[in-house]
Amino acid sequence: MSSRRRPRVAGLRGRPGITSQPWSPVPEHLRRDMQRDVLVDMGWGRLVFGQTFHDLTGILDVLRSEETGERDICIYPPDPQVLVGLAPTELFIDPSYTLRLPLHRYRRQTTPPRGLLVRTVGAREELLEANRICASVGMVTGDVDVLWANQRTRTFTYLVAQDTTTGEIVGTVTGVDHVLAFDDPDGGSSLWALAVDPQSRIPGVGEALTRTLAQRYQARGRSWMDLSVLASNTSALALYEKLGFVRTASVCVKRKNPINEPLFAPRPDSIDDLNPYARIIAEEALRRGIRVEVTDGRWGEMRLTHGGRQVLTRESLSELTSAVAMSRCDDKRVTRRLLQRAGVPVARGHEVVAGAVGEAEEAFLREMGDVVVKPARGEQGKGITVGVSGVEELREAVAAAHALCPDVLLEELVPGEDLRVLVIDDEVVAAAVRRPATVVGNGRDTIETLVAAQSRRRERATGGESSIPLDATTEAVVRAAGHAMDDVLPRGEHLQVRRTANLHTGGTIEDCTDDLSPAVRDAALRSARVIGIPVTGVDFLVPDVGADDGFVFVEANERPGLANHEPRPTAQRFVDLLFPGTAQPGRSATMPG
Repeated sequence: MSSRRRPRVAGLRGRPGITSQPWSPVPEHLRRDMQRDVLVDMGWGRLVFGQTFHDLTGILDVLRSEETGERDICIYPPDPQVLVGLAPTELFIDPSYTLRLPLHRYRRQTTPPRGLLVRTVGAREELLEANRICASVGMVTGDVDVLWANQRTRTFTYLVAQDTTTGEIVGTVTGVDHVLAFDDPDGGSSLWALAVDPQSRIPGVGEALTRTLAQRYQARGRSWMDLSVLASNTSALALYEKLGFVRTASVCVKRKNPINEPLFAPRPDSIDDLNPYARIIAEEALRRGIRVEVTDGRWGEMRLTHGGRQVLTRESLSELTSAVAMSRCDDKRVTRRLLQRAGVPVARGHEVVAGAVGEAEEAFLREMGDVVVKPARGEQGKGITVGVSGVEELREAVAAAHALCPDVLLEELVPGEDLRVLVIDDEVVAAAVRRPATVVGNGRDTIETLVAAQSRRRERATGGESSIPLDATTEAVVRAAGHAMDDVLPRGEHLQVRRTANLHTGGTIEDCTDDLSPAVRDAALRSARVIGIPVTGVDFLVPDVGADDGFVFVEANERPGLANHEPRPTAQRFVDLLFPGTAQPGRSATMPG
């Protein structure tokens, strides 16, 4: 920003200004006294004056340095379509109109609304009130320290509207003097952050603020005052037309950030129908300007479109996963055979023929001591019984698994932690230990009450995707621990109420990505490669997440829940896989293979 004092400047009214003329090379004599590469800190983001930059790459570099939580705006960019074309996944043209009020034709209003005083901000606390009003109408609030520092310069004008009856601040607006900011040869100014308290009882607050700011700049001899307004804001457009504003050819360019997301990627109404595992992907896609069409919300299915590319997904399962890879994950017997051949440690297993327990099954049980019984095909922990040690118990477990799938698998019960490793596009993105549902006694409630309360908490936390069933399995686990469901659990005592750590049956998850051993990481990557699958959750039993041996492969999931691993960048990596051109520059994988 310029620190020199400039005389009043009136733009040359006999010719178009730099910011309003049709495209043509701007004569250098018009730029001679204008400062270059100018941006000003507005507190809520930076205002980038595009016409002051030597080239478009300079503007791009500035916009890329935008701070998190702020909204930078580039106004008057030369050749905005070319600027956006330099980084189409990062920038977009704001769907707004740039309106201009020619101040040499503006007629002052002499009578303000009754009961309203429009004046300059006089205290720092009034900027806090201005932020409150901005927040109440969904606008980005500003850093009060920056606003207060700006207010003490003539480059910025901060006005507030005050209800003279109550003394309350009911409106705010900010003005920027372009002549003082960068020696604008056009003699321009601009209006920003106009906001009116929705609870104000006085009509015409926004008009009064706009008129007062226009009169201030008219008195300084400025040629015009510009503003940017959404094309959909019909009420504001009607007001500005009434005041004498006219459309200009100028546009604004912004970054594709979460604040601007509604402007470049409208949210589909049906996004609320998605479960957390699909929604995390939809949100990431929308942040990048990828169109989201929810084709079946209950199923978690949606179609993502960017440019000429479309991908159909169901949560983390996409068209990029082949039917063969999916079938390999679906049948645990096939998965085991493939990985054994590839040298991945696999728990010893035995296939039950036609669901019948005979001598071979009993012999396997005697040899192993304790086994896990599971359907050869299934998901979400359904039909799995852990810790079977007796023949009669084996028959019951096999019957339960056989009811869900004609093919049943027995596996050696390997002690250790239940570890899920998430692999996306040949990269380990996240790893977490999963633990079975557990309740903690309070000395008052029965175990059944504690389980029901914990189940409700898990349902709320996961959008209904996780709960603890009050079924025979839960009762059996509690009974095996020496309790009954109507027992009162002593205060502070922990009781595991499910055998498996499946998240759908109330299990919990603890991130351990940074502690994962290289051997387990390599085994997870090798498993995904052998299966030939781009996205998978590889499950292991490990003595410790940092151990290089003693672990065994359990199964691979073709549709792992990405939301379970937040804040690891699971959805980001998944969308990178689907639409590589939208990946943010410089982002690297959490754990490359």
